[in-house]
Amino acid sequence: MLTVICNEPGSLTAIEREKPLRKPGEVLIRVKRVGVCGTDLHIFTGNQPYLEYPRVMGHEFSGVVEEPDSASDLAIGDVVYVMPYLSCGTCIACRQGKTNCCTRIQVLGVHCDGAFTEYLSVPHQFVHKAVGVTLDQAAMIEFLSIGAHAVRRSNVQASKRALVVGTGPIGMAAAIFASLRGAQVTVLDTREDRLAFCKQHLDIHAAVQIGEGDKQALAELTEGDFFDVVFDATGNARAMERGFEFIAHGGTYVMISVVRDSITFSDPEFHKREATLMGSRNATQEDFRHVEECLRNGLIPDAALNTHRLTLSDVAHSFSTLLDPKQGVVKAIIEC
Repeated sequence: MLTVICNEPGSLTAIEREKPLRKPGEVLIRVKRVGVCGTDLHIFTGNQPYLEYPRVMGHEFSGVVEEPDSASDLAIGDVVYVMPYLSCGTCIACRQGKTNCCTRIQVLGVHCDGAFTEYLSVPHQFVHKAVGVTLDQAAMIEFLSIGAHAVRRSNVQASKRALVVGTGPIGMAAAIFASLRGAQVTVLDTREDRLAFCKQHLDIHAAVQIGEGDKQALAELTEGDFFDVVFDATGNARAMERGFEFIAHGGTYVMISVVRDSITFSDPEFHKREATLMGSRNATQEDFRHVEECLRNGLIPDAALNTHRLTLSDVAHSFSTLLDPKQGVVKAIIEC
C-alpha cells in the first residue's frame, strides 16, 4: 500500500508498505479522505512538541470498513470516521471522562503513525459510523471538534462577546461554534484574506486586522470593555501573551494553541480582572457527536472550508505548497 512518511522536517517520501493485519479488538479501515491539519504542517516544519521522526502524519480522516471486529457494531463497507486520540481509559483524566488529555494518550499521526496511507487498523472503540454525512464531512469532524471543545469549555453564552485570535481552521471552528451558541464573535488576524473569508462564510460580528490601532479597534467594538471570552488559535507565543490584554474583567481566556515556548503574563493585570485561564486540548466523544449533528443539519459551511484537494500520490511533492499563504488554503483534503 502507498504510504507517505515524514522522515525529518521538510522531507516527505512516498513508500510502499505491507497492508496492516487487523489485530483482535481493531477495525481495519480503507482510508478515503484525510484532512491536512496545522499539526501536520508543524510536523513538516519541525515545530510540533510531541513528536519523534520518522512519522506517518494524518489524524483527520474518514474511510470504509474493510474488516470489522466482532466486538463492534460495524460492518464491511460502513463509512466511518476516527477519533484519533487513543486514550488508555484508566488514568486520572480518563476516569473523569477527560479522555482528550489522557496521561498516556497516543494521537494517531503524532505519537504513532497516522492516515497518510491506504489502510489503517485502529482499536474499534475509536471508530464511529458516519451517519448522514459524506466522506469529506466525516474527515472534517476532528478539527471542527477541537473548536467545539474549546467553546464548550469556555461556556460562552448567547449575546456575550467572544474574540478569536488566529483564523486558521481551528480558529474558524471556534468562531463557528461560538456563533452557534449565540455569541457575538470578532476575529483577529494578520492575514487580510483569512479575515475576508470569515466575513464571507462565517457568522461573525467583526473582523480586525492585526497592526497599528488594532487594540483601539477592539476597544471601540466593545465600548472599552473588551471580550467576555478570548480564544487563542495562533500557535504563536507572543500572540498568546498579548491575548491577555483583550480579556474583559471577569472574562475567560482559552488557549487552544500549543507551542514549545513558555508563556508569561502580568499577574496584576490578570488578577485585577479575576480572569479565568483555560487550556483546551483535543476533543471528546461528546464534541465529535455534536459536530456530526451540526454537519448533518447543515449548520457548518464545510464546502467553503474545503478550499484545496490533492491525492495521496501528490502529497510527497506537493505538500509544501500548502504552507504558501498565497495559495489561500483553509482546509486541504487528501483523497486516497
